[in-house]
Amino acid sequence: MGNIVAIVGRPNVGKSTFFNRLIQRREAIVDAVSGVTRDRHYGKTDWNGREFSLIDTGGYVVGSDDVFEAEIDKQVELAIDEADAIIFMVDVESGVTGMDEDVAKLLRKVDKPVFLVVNKVDNNKRAEDAVEFYSLGLGDYYTVASINGSGTGDLLDAVVEALPEKEETEEEALPRFAVVGRPNAGKSSFINALIGEDRYIVTDIAGTTRDSIDTKYNRFGFEFNLVDTAGIRRKSKVKEDLEFYSVMRSVRAIEHSDVCLLVLDATRGFDGQVQNIFWLAERNRKGIVILVNKWDLVEKDNKTAKEFEKHIRKQIEPFTDVPIVFISVLNKQRIFKAIETAVEVYKNRTKRIKTSVLNDTLLPIIEHFPPPAYKGKFVKIKYIMQLPTPQPQFAFFCNLPQYVKEPYKRFLENKLREHFDFTGVPVSVYMRKK
Repeated sequence: MGNIVAIVGRPNVGKSTFFNRLIQRREAIVDAVSGVTRDRHYGKTDWNGREFSLIDTGGYVVGSDDVFEAEIDKQVELAIDEADAIIFMVDVESGVTGMDEDVAKLLRKVDKPVFLVVNKVDNNKRAEDAVEFYSLGLGDYYTVASINGSGTGDLLDAVVEALPEKEETEEEALPRFAVVGRPNAGKSSFINALIGEDRYIVTDIAGTTRDSIDTKYNRFGFEFNLVDTAGIRRKSKVKEDLEFYSVMRSVRAIEHSDVCLLVLDATRGFDGQVQNIFWLAERNRKGIVILVNKWDLVEKDNKTAKEFEKHIRKQIEPFTDVPIVFISVLNKQRIFKAIETAVEVYKNRTKRIKTSVLNDTLLPIIEHFPPPAYKGKFVKIKYIMQLPTPQPQFAFFCNLPQYVKEPYKRFLENKLREHFDFTGVPVSVYMRKK
């Protein structure tokens, strides 16, 4: 299970620089997906072998300082709700401000680990100045300089130390299906329709569902946990931050799931926000099923579904091997088909392929279409195996791994998909030195 660490603090204290510094090393690896629009406020990093997600809450606010005053409380509250640990960043140059005191007041009530981090401390004089932050009543602080990274090591040691170890219980062993999507796409109604009782009170105002709720569910002799991300906990007057909250809630649900059911409103289409959630799931290497809801409200001629589907596949290139199911929650149309599809995707994600079968199937194909020669050198792939990871990852052993480029890796991925069904599941291909 992934832990989430949120960074809070007022504007311009250096949160983003700090954030970018931490995820730099990882981002390069995690985001080798071509053409992904990166959400700069969410990333994964690891320290001493513990992996966690980092969320920079500050990046979402645009507007003047007074807009921010109201906004920062909301962000801190959200971080308190969603994160396992909180980094509260202040700036030694400006000293303790009223806004810092407000944030500290909220954080003092929390029983989660809070790390007070004084930024821009790059000489002894400033280290002495930092003492005044004791007045925030949050105990000891850490001094860092985001710009060159000094001090971050000690801080991260402490953060990782404080993150709760997630132990896998029997309950956890059930596959987890997360229902994600924009506010009002029909996530709760979908779950109600499945369960057949109104566990969630659904109304037409965005942001009415309150909490992420797990429902144990048994259908077709297959037992799983249904996780409703339930959009947003607090009703929010402001339209803009709604988007931020729905992304933030989705982050947690996606990380803790095996398969994501991405519900979208057919009348609104596969828009930027939905795409963001899609790529978030893809980056986390989760199984994905796209559910097009409210299909009954769309004017149809004989080829609408086909066209709509083609449009979605165009948007999700290169990962197009994803099931798309058209449903109408209102008319209870194809909602069980949706679950059946999720079960198939789950099975694809946990599939193991024997090494002998892999080699017998793919080596002849590779011989036929070898990787293009690079600088006059020929790449020979000798051996293939599936790695022992929770999701499908394959290592291709060869003499010159560095010469195998993206297009050929994509070719190998497509061959894997062609011969062994991996529909709905991101597949990773690695070149290794024999």
